[in-house]
Amino acid sequence: MYGERRPEFDPNQVMKNLSDSWKRFTSKLPGGGGTSIGVIVIAIVAVGLWLASGVYQVAPNEQAATQLFGKFGTITEPGLRWFWPAPIGRIQKESVTETKSMEIGFRSSKSNPDIDVAVEALMITGDLNIVDVKLAVQYRISDLKKFLFQVDDPGDPDRGSREGKPDGRTLKDAAEAALRQVVGQRSIDDVLIREKERVQLDTAALLQVLMEHYGTGIFIQTVQLLEVTPPGPVRASFDDVVAARSEKETRVNQADAYEQDRLPRAQGAAQTTIQAAEAFKTARVKRAQGEADQFTAILEQYNLSKNVTRQRLFLEAMEDILPDVRLIIIDEEAGSGVLPFLPLTEGVPSAIGGGQ
Repeated sequence: MYGERRPEFDPNQVMKNLSDSWKRFTSKLPGGGGTSIGVIVIAIVAVGLWLASGVYQVAPNEQAATQLFGKFGTITEPGLRWFWPAPIGRIQKESVTETKSMEIGFRSSKSNPDIDVAVEALMITGDLNIVDVKLAVQYRISDLKKFLFQVDDPGDPDRGSREGKPDGRTLKDAAEAALRQVVGQRSIDDVLIREKERVQLDTAALLQVLMEHYGTGIFIQTVQLLEVTPPGPVRASFDDVVAARSEKETRVNQADAYEQDRLPRAQGAAQTTIQAAEAFKTARVKRAQGEADQFTAILEQYNLSKNVTRQRLFLEAMEDILPDVRLIIIDEEAGSGVLPFLPLTEGVPSAIGGGQ
């Protein structure tokens, strides 16, 4: 599969064929092939047209590889170029910016967008289960010289790839081998559900290593798992298991959400109760301390002057009691006939009674 490619033609044979053609042409001219002016003009025009055919255009998204007598020459960048025309020289142009795609496990077309290829899609996981994997590989040319001359690929007629280009069987076999190795290291649950993203990344990394090892000049941009399913006969059972696990995760998430909602509320209510209790405790302690300090101050004054202090306390007590007592004063002469059981307080102005 690898190694140097044989020359596309023999230079000695080419020169011999040109010499024989020229001899046949000049033998038909008048004079049996003399060096007439007409022959020289024809030869010059023919050589000029042949040299002019060596002008070629390289598009902005392309690079061109030149070959002289079948041997690689140079890589030319976009622009208008000239190189020795055939059969001496050869130009091969390829797009180096275009993103190309290869399908593993299926084929898509306009008439049938999804054709399963079981021989590529079915593979064994690390826990000895079988999965059906459809993979898409996106790549571009990173080294045109290696892409054209390093790998002698037999081509892949099923995908329409040309012989000699490594994006045929070489890329297909390497992608399939990388995917099988990655899938074979994981359980079926990891491949189907838990680690699909990791499978893609690991497959892309391993495939890039293989491309560099083979010297294909291909850069792997992305590897995407389009569909990962169990085989058809057991697909319904696997779908039931996946649905049950999904429902379990939903219930667990709902329980976690309920816990996250109720727990802060309970903690907040507990803190509120604790803070209220602390505030009540502080208020009661301060009040008791104030009353104790007040009593101590009064006791000290009482010890210094007992009569005065006793009189002041009596007066302060009367100030607190008398405002709630209604007092009515009746003249002895005017009120000698008043019965004590009459409702004397009804209808009497407060000024007569001496205030509330």
